[in-house]
Amino acid sequence: MMEIFFETKDVFQLKDLEKIAPKEKGITSVSVKEILQSLVDDGMVDTDRIGTSNYFWAFPSKALHARKRKLEELESQFAESSQKKEALQKSIEKSKIGREDTAERAALIEELAALRQKKEQLKADIDKYRECDPDVVEEMRKNINRVGSRPQNWTYIYFEGL
Repeated sequence: MMEIFFETKDVFQLKDLEKIAPKEKGITSVSVKEILQSLVDDGMVDTDRIGTSNYFWAFPSKALHARKRKLEELESQFAESSQKKEALQKSIEKSKIGREDTAERAALIEELAALRQKKEQLKADIDKYRECDPDVVEEMRKNINRVGSRPQNWTYIYFEGL
């Protein structure tokens, strides 16, 4: 469809395109309107309404400029990404300073892992004996008192209502 516009460099109406496209490019006349609308939506073909008629056109120079703009945009994104990559590489190199693998570092990492494991074990022991915690016991007492007073309240409300 775009070849029709680029070869003729002319302005068309829909009915003209429905006649030309099947003959020259083998596009079915039923799908010409759909294809044309999708090209308009994508910004590849321009359209304008003059009076009661819609006119469609596309020139090779516009497509060339669109491709150049897209290329420039992609090149700028590439440059930004390259700069970010370089900055991240520098950051990685900077963070490696002082983290060289030594026997002392390996021993400290091993000790840290052992301490973390011990911490998890102690947390498990605390959770196991949680029901003996004075704060938890006091909370349970408060809940028991609250639950125990509810039937008395309902009984009082019931008899007062009669």
